[in-house]
Amino acid sequence: MRLLLLSVILLAPLSHAWADTVTTMPMPTPVDTPAPEAATGWHNKPLVTAQKAMVVTANPYASRAAQQMLQQGGSAVDAMIAAQAVLTLVEPQSSGIGGGAFLVYWQQQQAKLTTLDGRETAPMTAPEDLFLDDEGQPQAFFDAVVGGQSVGTPGTVMLMWQAHQRFGTLTWRELFKPAIELALNGFTVSPRLARLIAQDQDYLSRDPESRHYFFDDKGRPLQAGSTRTNSLLAAALSRISIEGPSAFYRGQLATAMVNKVRQASPAGHLSLTDLADYRVKERAPLCAPYRQYRICGMGPPSSGALALGQILGILSHVDLTTTGPNAPVSWRWIADASRLAFADRNLYAADSDFVSVPVAELLDPDYLAGRAKLVTSGAVALPQVSPGIPVPALGRRAPDRSPEFPSTTHISIVDAKGNALSMTSTIENGFGSRLMVQGFLLNNELTDFSFSPSRNGIPVANRLQPGKRPRSSMAPTIVLHQNQPLLVIGSPGGSSIIGYVLHSLINVLDWGMTLQEALHQPHVLHRGGVLEMEPTGRNLPLQAAMVQLGFDTRLTELNSGLHGIMLHKDHLSAAADPRREGLALAAD
Repeated sequence: MRLLLLSVILLAPLSHAWADTVTTMPMPTPVDTPAPEAATGWHNKPLVTAQKAMVVTANPYASRAAQQMLQQGGSAVDAMIAAQAVLTLVEPQSSGIGGGAFLVYWQQQQAKLTTLDGRETAPMTAPEDLFLDDEGQPQAFFDAVVGGQSVGTPGTVMLMWQAHQRFGTLTWRELFKPAIELALNGFTVSPRLARLIAQDQDYLSRDPESRHYFFDDKGRPLQAGSTRTNSLLAAALSRISIEGPSAFYRGQLATAMVNKVRQASPAGHLSLTDLADYRVKERAPLCAPYRQYRICGMGPPSSGALALGQILGILSHVDLTTTGPNAPVSWRWIADASRLAFADRNLYAADSDFVSVPVAELLDPDYLAGRAKLVTSGAVALPQVSPGIPVPALGRRAPDRSPEFPSTTHISIVDAKGNALSMTSTIENGFGSRLMVQGFLLNNELTDFSFSPSRNGIPVANRLQPGKRPRSSMAPTIVLHQNQPLLVIGSPGGSSIIGYVLHSLINVLDWGMTLQEALHQPHVLHRGGVLEMEPTGRNLPLQAAMVQLGFDTRLTELNSGLHGIMLHKDHLSAAADPRREGLALAAD
């Protein structure tokens, strides 16, 4: 019966009709945005060990799909594709084929890092002032997000395809079977998904297809524990599995996406040409030294690895090992180093295909030593921070204040041959643009651009331009030690991603924690505004000490989704973040 139904779906038209159930001008006051997804409970997660292969994803269904591919002899890329296809179904608020991703991949045999940029692009007819109102003022965030105008050209499907062409071992079609079968037979709605639907129902209900899918016949949000099928997504994934990316970027599915975006309110600019012309870009890995390690990740348009490299470069001038995780001075150093890096990030970081990003200058040891002197010269918090001027020839630039609310996911995988994969994938805000096409949601990635293309006549590096990729904070990371991978890690969380990954690295590399211990520590973040602290554990007594050191503090939810794998001499260990529903699985 399953095969018969699948045959019917493959022959059916793609339609919703049968849907089933450089100047250092004064910096503006930074705006600290909340975590992009509401907290949905804390569940202690174990430290999982394996001999050769491991996977950690944000949902048990996805982890099991990836595990299945690894146990069939698949590569880390094969496992990632299976996981991402399943996440499109079971974690639709966070990522999916309607979004984009950054991939960091280690080839063990060649001892080589490759980074692939599958970030969404701005449609070629999108104007710079897309998110300004009739009076030339930035729109309210959700006015900009919900609808067609925020949708960028998706890149995830092409990234999956390009990665498979280079690093896959199983057949492309095989990798989609778990997601297709789940979509046809049904999956159990998780507590997290149910709660997020309920919290977002005012926006989700605006689109007829989203309303039909995320609510029952009586208009109630899907309940945790209920079973949901998605035959529309099964049909789309089936076509992609048979025809490759052309099934997504051309033909009926492409037309459906364009029509949805252009007929939405407000209407967007996505076109068939934008989809047909989309390309994944291989970029040079960005690796920065930290003590005896190299911290490697994605370069611009991601600001993640760059900011991490700056923060850790500054912190290499202090002895965190001696002070330890409970000392206020440790967090003063970390917070002020983060503030300085965010000041530079907001001024310089953007798509390097469109603007010059002074990566080498921002990571120059002498420059970072000078920034470190600012951190270590006093005994209290820096009274103020401003961006440095590593390259005056870049000319005048205005700082960016784009809110960046990604609803994102992270996948970490090591396969039996020692290949390692770190991929962060997103549709930006929770449930993206809220526009659903053929059972998946479209991103709202264009709101990662600066809403204002200039300030006082001075251009913002991260302004919207046709074909440009918006700046991101996604930080898929592989730590190398003696030119071998030691740690594979990353997280969702908007601009908080940088702090989440930073703390995990320090917890493990400086403070000797296991991954399970590292991911269970309470977060302390500084993104340029106030010191944000998770209201638990050591942070409760630490807050008073940080106030005495001169920080404005705020106790708040900090909902990371860290997924990490540690490579030891004779085994692997892994952990998932206790704040979400992730699962680490051995796959030997």
